[in-house]
Parts: sequence; structure tokens; C-alpha cells
Amino acid sequence: MSYQVLARKWRPHNFLEMVGQEHILRMLTNALDNQRLHHAYLFTGTRGVGKTTLARILAKCLNCESGITSNPCGTCGICQAVDAGRFLDLLEIDAASRTKVEDTRELLDNVQYAPTQGRYKIYLIDEVHMLSGHSFNALLKTLEEPPEHVKFLLATTDPKKLPVTILSRCLQFNLKRVPVEQITQHLQHICTTENIQFDTAGLEQLAQAADGSLRDALSLLDQAIAFCRDNVTADDVRRMLGNVEQDYIFRLVTALAEQDGKQLLAEITALSEHAPDFDQILENVLSCLHQIAITQTIQALPEHHATIAALAKRLSPEDVQLYYQIALIGRRDLSLAPTPRHGFEMIMLRMLAFKPATLIETKTAPATNTPRITPTKPITPTEKPAAQPVTTPATIADNWTDILANLGLAGMTYALAANCALNSIIDNKIQLSLSKKHAPMLNPKSQERIQEALTRYFNKPMSLQITLSTAELNTSAKQQETAQKTRHASAVEAITADNHVQKIMDVFGATLDINSIKAIDPA
Repeated sequence: MSYQVLARKWRPHNFLEMVGQEHILRMLTNALDNQRLHHAYLFTGTRGVGKTTLARILAKCLNCESGITSNPCGTCGICQAVDAGRFLDLLEIDAASRTKVEDTRELLDNVQYAPTQGRYKIYLIDEVHMLSGHSFNALLKTLEEPPEHVKFLLATTDPKKLPVTILSRCLQFNLKRVPVEQITQHLQHICTTENIQFDTAGLEQLAQAADGSLRDALSLLDQAIAFCRDNVTADDVRRMLGNVEQDYIFRLVTALAEQDGKQLLAEITALSEHAPDFDQILENVLSCLHQIAITQTIQALPEHHATIAALAKRLSPEDVQLYYQIALIGRRDLSLAPTPRHGFEMIMLRMLAFKPATLIETKTAPATNTPRITPTKPITPTEKPAAQPVTTPATIADNWTDILANLGLAGMTYALAANCALNSIIDNKIQLSLSKKHAPMLNPKSQERIQEALTRYFNKPMSLQITLSTAELNTSAKQQETAQKTRHASAVEAITADNHVQKIMDVFGATLDINSIKAIDPA
């Protein structure tokens, strides 16, 4: 007997054998059990999730010799005929190959005739979105008022291409991608039944590569069984799919965290020896960055939690978001690079070359009243005697402004630091004051980030203390606000004194809207 591929051998024959799509099965089961039948059903979803399979099972439910039921017997002549593709009253049409209006009219000419074998005549139109506009018009009238003995089962991967007039006349069921966990469990069941040795990690890789398609997963399992000689292992599956070990991805992200370009290129060179799919590598990098971001947000540790947790501490949330965005856009443009490796290298080096926008001074920034921070040369401990407390208020304020510009803070953390005033720096201890009116900004996480930034800046462990104060503080934020007001006043004065402006005001009786004047922060 010839070999039957797993995708056909394990195709479900009833609702109980379907994997996933529980929400669809519940609705159809209730409708069939209560005899609440519609004349047209539309099944949508990506390839391989069970659209046509579900339609065939529904055809059996409607025509089973035991009566209309949600659990067809599977043994009667009609059920067996449907399974074998010999049921005369189930007409399967591939719309991709029969797009002409003449084909549709020829098909619909037979709608009026009663079924030959079963209770209903079933029209199963696959990839229905491929029909032409004239074909849809020809179908519309019949679909709106079909004979009682006719049911339409439509399937498509692209429902957006269907006219709304067709959609409004169908019950629409959207089949979801099957989760990786469910696909893995189903593959385990199949391997056990087929006496195929396996390890779970290998099947998980197949499930991930299937991208929600159970049919693709079974096809990949067939391929893996042939490749692995009836023993599906993770290493063999990885080689078959062209995947790389997760450790390679972790080493790439670690090199990013250490800002080590030389090591980053060395890791890419080591990767290239395996002839990998660099688009897939970039997808794995995105997945790793996503896990890091989730860990930083909710402290939930995924698989490989030790490495992810370590990277989550070494990378700032701002860097993770920037790296993710660069990788996401880079993946779109990867095919435009001279070679995939060159494109991948440039994407990774771009992550090293840029920082979040709040940390960079751009001379082309638009004119707004957002405070501008001008980076200055980092002040090393040898240039700044940290062991001596600063006593002059003006010097203290200027010192903190200079330090703050080089800490690389962003968001709420930067806002907290900018609204603090420096009290003293003694040895490795820094004391800041925060006005009580800004007390809600103070939280342990932001304070910890400021302390970590100070440790990097001074290149030694630093201890940070922030105390609340009722006094008026000369903070960096206040200095920026004062400077902005000064610039705004100067701009108002300059515009008011302009002869052309005065002439326009005199001729048209106009008034000057001072609030509309935006002072340009000097570069």
C-alpha cells in the first residue's frame, strides 16, 4: 500500500478531532443541535488552519443518514462518500482556477435541481476571493435567495477582497492560528501513535516554524521524519530548518549590551559559518528583545530565564525599545542589501551607533519650547575632586546640570533627576534634594536607574540619597525653564520692534499673539 502523507492521514473527520478553533466548533455545534441552520457560511483564516476540512465535516453533519447532527456517524454511505471525495451533492470549486463569470453561471444553473444522494446540495467554494467582479454579481442573487435544499460553504484567506454584499449574506467564522503549544501536543500524539521517536524540543521547533498552520506542521513533521530517520531530535530539526542555537542570539544581544562592536562582528562571523537564514536570525533577535522588555516590565522570567534576567538588568528599557525598532525596520529592508549578511551586520551596527532620541543633541531639531540639553565633555573623577563637598550654590547647580547631561537618562527617570538639586558629593555618596511638590515623581525604580547611571558616569559604585525639601530649589529643570522664558521674552521684544510687523499691525489693525511666538533654542 502506498504511503499516505500525515497531513491527509490525520485530517479530522469530525469536530472532536479538530485541533484548536474551539470558539468556532462551539457555535456550529449549538447551531446544528438546535437546527438553526443558515444558507451560507464563510470560513476565513490563514492557510492550513482547517477551513476546507471544517466545511467538509459540516457537509457530513448536514447530510448524515442518522439526521442533521453535530456528531456524524462516519460509517454510513454518505459520511464515507464525503471522506473519500465521492459524494455527488458536495461540489468543491477552486475559485482560483474558475474565476470567469461563465464558470459561475454554469455552476449556478444546476442550483435549482434537487440533491442526488443527500439531504442538501453543498457548494464548497475555496479561495472565493479570487472570483471576478462579474462572478460575484452572478453569485449574489443565488446567495441571497437560494433554494431550501442548497447550502453555500465559502472559504478564503483574504476576506477583505470580498464585496460587502457577499459578506452581509454569510455567517462569518474566523479561524485563528493554532497556538504553538497545541500544535506541539498534537505532534506528540501523532509521533506516539506512529511509533516515531522524538524529543519535545524538536517538535516545538517544528510547531514554531509552522506559524500557526497545523497542515504545515504535519508537512514539516513528514520532512523531519525522513531527515532524522524516525528519531526526531532538536539538533537534527535545527539543521533541517536552518535555525541556530539560542545561545548565538544571546551572545549577539550581550555584545550589544556591552557596546562591543568587535565582539558583535565576531559573533556574526561565527554565525555565518552555519549558513543561516539571516531573516530568521533577526526574527530571533526580535523575540529575545521582546522577552527582555517583558521581564523588565513585569519581572516575569521566561525560558532561559537566567540569561534573559541578566540582559534585562544590563540594558535600559529605552535601549531595548530602540533596538527592537531598528531590528523591525531593518528586517523589512534586509532583502535590499547586497547580501543578507551585509544587511544583517549593518542592522546590528546601527543599534550600536544610535541612542534614544532623548539622549542625543540634534542640530536639526525643530523650534519648540522643549528644553534642549547640550552634551558636554564627561567630567572624570580626576577633573572633579569628588571627595570634597561643593559649597557654592551656583557651582553646585552648574555641576549637576553638567553631570545630568551625560547620564543618559530618559522619560520619567530624567524628569525626576532634572527636578532635583545637588546637595553634595562626598566620596561615593551623592545627596540630592527634591521639592515636596514633586514627591509623586520619586519611586524606587527611577532612583535605582539614576544611581546606576551615576555609577557608570563616575566609573565606581555610587550611593544615591534623595531627600524631600520645602525650600525653593535651583534645579536643572528650573534653569531650563528660566532660560526658555528669557529667550521667549527676547523673541517677543524683537518681533514687536520689527518695522514690518508694526506696519502690518497698523494697516490691518492687528494684535500680536504673544503665546504663538516660539523661541528657538540656540544650537
